[in-house]
Amino acid sequence: MSIEEEIKAIEDEIRTTAYNKATMHHIGRLKAKLARLREERQKQAVAKSAYKGEGYGVKKSGDATVIMVGFPSVGKSTLLNQLTGTSAEVAAYDFTTVDVIPGTLLYKGARIQVLDLPGLISGAASGRGHGKEVLSVIRNADLILIIVDVLHPEQYETLTQELYDAGVRVNARPPEIAIQKVSRGGIAVNSTVELELDEQLIKAVLAEYKIHNAEVLIRERISIDELIDAVLGNRRYIPALTVLNKIDLLSSGQLTALIQRFPEAIVTAAAAGTNLETVTARIYAALDFIRVYMKPQGGTADTENPLVIKRNATVGDVCVTIHREFVEKFRYARIWGMSAKHGGQRVGLSHVLADGDVVSLVMRK
Repeated sequence: MSIEEEIKAIEDEIRTTAYNKATMHHIGRLKAKLARLREERQKQAVAKSAYKGEGYGVKKSGDATVIMVGFPSVGKSTLLNQLTGTSAEVAAYDFTTVDVIPGTLLYKGARIQVLDLPGLISGAASGRGHGKEVLSVIRNADLILIIVDVLHPEQYETLTQELYDAGVRVNARPPEIAIQKVSRGGIAVNSTVELELDEQLIKAVLAEYKIHNAEVLIRERISIDELIDAVLGNRRYIPALTVLNKIDLLSSGQLTALIQRFPEAIVTAAAAGTNLETVTARIYAALDFIRVYMKPQGGTADTENPLVIKRNATVGDVCVTIHREFVEKFRYARIWGMSAKHGGQRVGLSHVLADGDVVSLVMRK
């Protein structure tokens, strides 16, 4: 059997097998094998694309990278144009975008790179429609915008499944599992909570990946899928926003029903410029930025050009953002703002900053 045939056979068996205590071990082993085969398929597809010279070379820029994901003709290019002023080609037929089109969104001092990718289609994770190349770019995103045509809300489930099959976990965090391989002693499983998975199933999953000696520490209740993700160790956990586009095509009753189905989604009509400010504000909030203001020694703080960094960033992160050499020459910093105990507090590289802080760096000469 080919890999594709093996994958389909296992998927069919999982789908037709009732999940209960009696079948839990069998399904767990099937899921582990399925994940392994999908990994092999993905590696083959990537190697094939590299051999043919295919792929998208995208250089990250700005303070964060946001990637728009959606089926062909859902309005990604129109939304990109409205948000960033980029002149991406727009037409009423599929696959207008055949390459990655970048734009820059400027908001509250942040420079946010926004990428319009070729539309995903069902089967993208298996390589259909340049799916592998598109998904490889998505894995490097700081935020995903899932763009859905309001006339085809079923697109959402297809898109999230394709992302999942490609190893992208949207709006999720890594499971609290530590797996330390050792040279001997078999598999030792320890947990700080009561587990649904028993030790034999955990060992069976590890064996599927040829792990026969390891110390496993589990700190939360996990599913079999989360265990497999932890074993593979190559999943990407990326926040995502859902954007329902073309709301001008719906009646008020249809729109109300759609919002009930997707209560966290942003509704817009990109072509008409509807709710663009909401889209921008939600992107900024989802990226979890803070702004700090740099103050030269003996001077005043630059309140016009904030330094945009991630929440919980440290003084050391600020130094790296400006120039890595600043870390090597760093003596101390003085901080004014919410993170300081008093104005001008002297702190080190590990000091965690807050939004609106003023930072003055003192360097060795």
